[in-house]
Amino acid sequence: MTKAYSLDLRQRIVRFIEAGYSRHAAAHHFGVSVSFAVKLMASFSATGSVAAKPEGGWRYSKLDPHRAFLVRRIAEKDDITMPELAGEFAALGVQITPAAISRWYRRNGYRFKKNLAGQRTRTTGHSIRP
Repeated sequence: MTKAYSLDLRQRIVRFIEAGYSRHAAAHHFGVSVSFAVKLMASFSATGSVAAKPEGGWRYSKLDPHRAFLVRRIAEKDDITMPELAGEFAALGVQITPAAISRWYRRNGYRFKKNLAGQRTRTTGHSIRP
């Protein structure tokens, strides 16, 4: 991911444009893209700030509202397959892929590993939030 332009550069571009120059001229003068100059001025006129928007953050999963169901199902039947869970969600009216369910379990600390006897043992990478 690229790094945001500095606050100083953003302020200089805004002052340059407010002095009467076009956004295209400001982009050429400061060596930035025209779209950046246009978006910067749109953001500045809407918010009054030239600060960059925050990057990253929490990603939403459409399985998060179904946390209790997922935790309960894995406690009831620890060897349930992801396609079986996807089928149960389809019956509830939620279309989700088995891979998305698997990613949700991994992201929330559930790990499944086979032991030497060929059975699955449940280990967690960290504690599960209620």
